[in-house]
Amino acid sequence: MIEAVRAAIEAHQAVLSLLILAAMFVGFLMERLPATVIAILGACTYLALGILDAEAAYSVFSNSAPIVIGAMFVLSGALLRTGVIQRIADAIMARAEKQPRLAIVEVLLGALAASAFLNNTPVVVVLLPIMMKLAEVTGISAKKLLMPLSIAAVLGGTLTLIGTSTNLVVDGIVRDAGMPRFGIFEITPIGLVTAASGMIGLALMWWLLPNDRPIPGAAGTHDAHQYLTELVLGDDDALVGMTVEAFRDLPRSGRVVGIRRGGTVVHGAELDHWTLAPGDRLVVRIDGQTLMTWREQNRFLLGIGGGTPSSNDMVVETMIAPTHPSIGQRLADIPFLQKIRARIIGLDRPLHEAGPDLANVRIRPADRLLVTGGPREVEALRDNPGLIGADLAKTRAFRRRKAWIAILCMAGVVGLAALDVMPIGVAAIIAIGVILVTRCIDSDEAWGTIDGDVLILIFAMLAVGLALEKSGAVAMMVGWVEPLLADAPRWVLVFGIYFAALFLSELLSNNAVAALMTPVTLALAAELGVDPRPLVIALMIGASACFATPIGYQTNTIVYAAGDYRFVDFVKIGVPLNIITGVSTCLAIVIFLT
Repeated sequence: MIEAVRAAIEAHQAVLSLLILAAMFVGFLMERLPATVIAILGACTYLALGILDAEAAYSVFSNSAPIVIGAMFVLSGALLRTGVIQRIADAIMARAEKQPRLAIVEVLLGALAASAFLNNTPVVVVLLPIMMKLAEVTGISAKKLLMPLSIAAVLGGTLTLIGTSTNLVVDGIVRDAGMPRFGIFEITPIGLVTAASGMIGLALMWWLLPNDRPIPGAAGTHDAHQYLTELVLGDDDALVGMTVEAFRDLPRSGRVVGIRRGGTVVHGAELDHWTLAPGDRLVVRIDGQTLMTWREQNRFLLGIGGGTPSSNDMVVETMIAPTHPSIGQRLADIPFLQKIRARIIGLDRPLHEAGPDLANVRIRPADRLLVTGGPREVEALRDNPGLIGADLAKTRAFRRRKAWIAILCMAGVVGLAALDVMPIGVAAIIAIGVILVTRCIDSDEAWGTIDGDVLILIFAMLAVGLALEKSGAVAMMVGWVEPLLADAPRWVLVFGIYFAALFLSELLSNNAVAALMTPVTLALAAELGVDPRPLVIALMIGASACFATPIGYQTNTIVYAAGDYRFVDFVKIGVPLNIITGVSTCLAIVIFLT
């Protein structure tokens, strides 16, 4: 009986493979389970039926693409950890204060350029609050700025091989098929056409962008983890005798919201010209990394509470439970401040700016606190039933002195790969070794920057693609298509592959589409006797440059929530933009590469 079943599976494995693939597509579209889970279930089904054997399944882990993608996540994390990205953001905000409308163009072009070399998701996350601030300064609706930010980042990913993980996945499959690897700038001439046509199309369709204001409190309209804190000036601090405007250590994303001197509290317009004196307590809103950097520098006495800060103190992040007995009372009166030697150095309240100062905040459920103290104090916090999840803070101080190392490592990876001195994967792994040894980023943080879902999805879809190839399903699909395209001009092939990849990527994961379509594209090119390289480039860009749905690309999803968009907003802009960039890209491929 078992032998008969095995024989039936082997006889019809191509058809079975396509049925499993169709079931996976339905699963992707229904979104009942995460895409990663569906991909793993599909790969497991091929394994269980014997369509994919163990040796072939293990072979997908020799593909270099996921390794390179993971390495680029870590290198991007090092740039964030060393404050490089924040410095760039501050420079942009400085320009925005003088010429805000020009700054909008500069941010979009900066996102375009940065996304050619960095993972575009953190690029959008970093620039999103800057765009929100520019919307406030210029009076332009944030909805007119956030979608263009995502579009610029996506277009930037088409400029180089490392601009998006999709390109790296395709390159990995191409190399496994025995073709020469892609150079880091090989797709750049075509990518420039894509980016230029996309940005021009965006400018022409600016009037189609929604002009209404995001609903207050919509997801993303509040800067994440902006802590309210207080710092006390020492007698010999450089700021003594100067105005608040001289506070150069304050990033553009932060601000001084008040000054307490004895019983006097100054807020509003008076702040800018207030001359600072020893003992002044500055009330500041600031990001967590800058707050932790100040603590590490030990320049200011931070926060409120008892005890003298010690170098051995730990920083704990915790949350106020709904059952906390002090709900509605002042933060300074919270019981554990009187019972243990601890200091609250920051408070973050989601979707709301707490105040007027740290001591007088009326605490609410879900307020997030940063608390410093010794081992006993930390243990007391963990045992406190009024606090949720008291654990060591994940927010770390910037390591600005290491910034040049992180920059050189990223530049080295790009330069060595571009000059063909060594494969990009090897260069990236060496760069990771350098940034870890020099402590640009700690090992636990480095591994934390890697998006495990992306890597597992890629490995699973590589296995699915291999199963389709080994079962004969790829040959079957090529057999269906080949008669229709045998006498077709080459431009029809380019357009067909590009828009097929584009359509699927609007509905499914870009990486999944790349892993599925690359073997089919290579087999089709071989059957028709044409150069596969132009077709592969069309696939790379088509699978990435998708703008018509908020689920088409991760950055679209981010701004979809942050800008309080409707689904149809993406359709109105994305569909014509897909057509403009698609036609321009395909014509460039046909003219220059075929």
